[in-house]
Amino acid sequence: MDIEKRKVLVTGGAGFIGSNLVKELLKEKAKVVVYDNFFSGDLSNLREVEKRITIIEGDILDPGFKDTLKENQVECVFNLAAEPYIPYCYYRPRKFFEVNASGALNVLLACRDSKVKRMIQYSTSEVYGSAKYVPMDEHHPTFPLSTYAASKLAADRLSYTLYHEQGIPVTILRQFNAYGPGETQPYIVPEIITQLAKSNQLKLGNLKARRDLTYVEDAVRAAIALMKCDDAIGKAVNVGTGTDWSVEETAKIIGELMGYSKIEIKVEKARLRPLDVERLQCSYFKLYKLTGWNPQVNLKEGLRRTIDYYVKTGKRWLWEAKIAPEEEVWSKK
Repeated sequence: MDIEKRKVLVTGGAGFIGSNLVKELLKEKAKVVVYDNFFSGDLSNLREVEKRITIIEGDILDPGFKDTLKENQVECVFNLAAEPYIPYCYYRPRKFFEVNASGALNVLLACRDSKVKRMIQYSTSEVYGSAKYVPMDEHHPTFPLSTYAASKLAADRLSYTLYHEQGIPVTILRQFNAYGPGETQPYIVPEIITQLAKSNQLKLGNLKARRDLTYVEDAVRAAIALMKCDDAIGKAVNVGTGTDWSVEETAKIIGELMGYSKIEIKVEKARLRPLDVERLQCSYFKLYKLTGWNPQVNLKEGLRRTIDYYVKTGKRWLWEAKIAPEEEVWSKK
């Protein structure tokens, strides 16, 4: 399905992945509507394109959400609205489940009632838990290790069931860790960059945890490719690069790019999670088979671009002004 000139709504469109998706959709000549409560997302992420889009402040838990779809004649929906930062779920598990599961149900039913032509439900590799084998395909067992992951898996199952039960044309996109300009949460890449901007000394948690890091421009290209692909309806599809890196390896690469010949890393017990996913490595064969997508930006290039963005924007991330003091110890993903 072509999306040129179609009305496309992006929930969470002021967030990290969401705002990058909005910009890519505009390149595809879509008519974009952003729906966001601006809790973690920020209008500054959309500043360069705000005159070319419609921005609506709202929450996917609102009963009137479906009216937004009808009033704006929305044809396609990307649901990225979520409580996304895993360490925060230890403080507010109920809120995570309400937004990520009940909120997704609200979006799904609104899409049904408004007869939306296509929907992408954003999920996460965290639903798999630690890798039982690599690379991890869509048949990998699911074993969520956090309230966040459990809530996203619930949304996955709702999407799959409602596709079969209600005929909602939804695709489940399981995103492996994305990184890049515009980060709105203290994930591992921006956290390392922030610390190394001050000195060559790092305080981190689980150094051996391995993640498949996908540059955000590649990630949003994959999402749009899936939206266009009718054969992806009713399916769960992984998005990732097929290569994983440990936290320690990632820190050393960032250190080199920031001019350090050597970095010192100290493990802080307070930064370790109660249950941690040790390894995530994506098989994106299904995505490639459906759409022909391949990642284009390698890790070093993506990290270089992310560092350049950080420097250009005054060496401060959006999340640094919003993070709650009692949650500052949880600063890795």
